[in-house]
Amino acid sequence: MLYNERAELILRQIQLEATVKVTELAELLHVSVDTVRRDLKALEQKGLVKCVHGGACLPEALAALSNFTGREVIHSDLKREAARKAAALVAPGNIVALNSGTTNTILAQELAAMNREFTVVTNNYAAVNILMQNEGIRLIAVGGMVDALERSSYGTVCEREMGAFYPDIAFLAINAVSETEGFTDFRLNEIGIIQLLACQSRKTVAVMDSSKLGRCSKKQVLALDEVDLLVMDGNVTEETKEAYRRRGIVIE
Repeated sequence: MLYNERAELILRQIQLEATVKVTELAELLHVSVDTVRRDLKALEQKGLVKCVHGGACLPEALAALSNFTGREVIHSDLKREAARKAAALVAPGNIVALNSGTTNTILAQELAAMNREFTVVTNNYAAVNILMQNEGIRLIAVGGMVDALERSSYGTVCEREMGAFYPDIAFLAINAVSETEGFTDFRLNEIGIIQLLACQSRKTVAVMDSSKLGRCSKKQVLALDEVDLLVMDGNVTEETKEAYRRRGIVIE
């Protein structure tokens, strides 16, 4: 197999799994471990992968644009920590809104494990599959155009159906946040949903892992002061929290 063929397969595997091991690639490609290491180094020099001990992963710039399955496993431990904090904010009887995104899919797992009754309205079909396992949750799946890659709905029908609700709390999975640019995202189909939920909900909570802090994505979604609370994992310093507090957003 030629280098270009191997490189294509390596990149495809990293897109699917986010992180790959040298030994697994060697077996998949039927080449030596040394050959795989050389291929990974060549791809790293081009900025297409990041070599780590025993394997490789997507560089940060590409990780944000990888498909849903790949993003789901990136920083999953940090997303889980933020999701648990967010789930604790839900009270019995609440109407909760979730938009699409891997962090909210993990949040759905935390909500499904809770022993209380509440309503969830969402365009996140990956979350729907999880939440329907808990009979105590009244689940409303919003229709519209379907984004198979993001496992969600979007568009005019979706926004009209979502706009009929005034949730007690909206949990928003957003791609990036910075002191200067506010909340930004690369999922252009999702921006209308995010803005609608921020406007309609009594409390707007962004749920993000700390790797997204201080970053800027493709398009501004919300200003910092349009979100009531930013819930993250514990890897945020008090100095950073204070800097964002001065800009109008509380980080917990």
